[in-house]
Amino acid sequence: MITFPKSIEAAASSPGQRRAGGTDVQELRHLGIRSDDLVDLRDCPGLDRFEQAEDGLHLGAGISLTRIAQDAAVKEQYPALAEAAGGLATPQIRNRASLAGSLLQEVRCWYYRHPDQQCAKKGGAVCLARQGDHLYHSCFDTGVCVAPHPSTMAAALWAYDALVELDDASLLDIPTLLGDGTDPRRTHHLAPGRLVVAVHLPPPPPKGELAAYGRAISRARAEWPLAELVVRLGLDKKGEKIDWARLVMGGVANRPLRLSVLEEALVGQPPTDETFARLAPMAIEGAKPLPMTGYKLRIIPGLVREQLLRAMEGAA
Repeated sequence: MITFPKSIEAAASSPGQRRAGGTDVQELRHLGIRSDDLVDLRDCPGLDRFEQAEDGLHLGAGISLTRIAQDAAVKEQYPALAEAAGGLATPQIRNRASLAGSLLQEVRCWYYRHPDQQCAKKGGAVCLARQGDHLYHSCFDTGVCVAPHPSTMAAALWAYDALVELDDASLLDIPTLLGDGTDPRRTHHLAPGRLVVAVHLPPPPPKGELAAYGRAISRARAEWPLAELVVRLGLDKKGEKIDWARLVMGGVANRPLRLSVLEEALVGQPPTDETFARLAPMAIEGAKPLPMTGYKLRIIPGLVREQLLRAMEGAA
């Protein structure tokens, strides 16, 4: 059965799987992984909200990734977010995929998405990818499930300290929404019955920022990243030293990873290629690759260096 609630309250109280753009929901249903009732959010008012305010930018949960990627205000004030939204998937998917749907989508592991396989994420005893084909999986072993977290937008929004608003007006930051990855059955920690209604971005830094988003992929288009990185930098008044840094990496663990140690190392350093080349290997500290994912450790330092340099292009 499918229902079309006319309010956020009705949508939150309706049992079943919520559908906005449907880019992931429909595939899960086609594969037989989900078969519960559908709650289509098409007629819910307010989910397409796009509001610039003194306390930042408020984005409705149903807004498309294309709109985020193309909006002039987002490009100016949150450049890495716009670049990330425009760099994932295909134009067709970006036109349909919703912001909240991107955050709450399921992993793309072939064992999870095979209807006849009972992996740990579906309640099985073990992560089948660990003993099987895990070529595109995690190189940071942070939980039972080793499928990389699928949301590029989660990494980008974390880099911008975004808050997710729920239907009960409560707010969650991105790490809280996603959890720590230790429970293999949960790709996110949205409580049952709760509905994401908006995402709030804080005001941009007064002095602006230098930012970039990039991914290492196997082919030019429509590919899931082997690794991806969101970079934000602030420089001192003279532009000679890095004043603050924010780096969040995706595609390498079952949750996005904030590179806090590298952030701290960058502060106070000159923003040069020499600095970036010297410090980039810090991004793989603590990595525990699986037998087939060690190659990612050779990719990550180059990706970090490249995106730091791309961010600095904005200072030219």
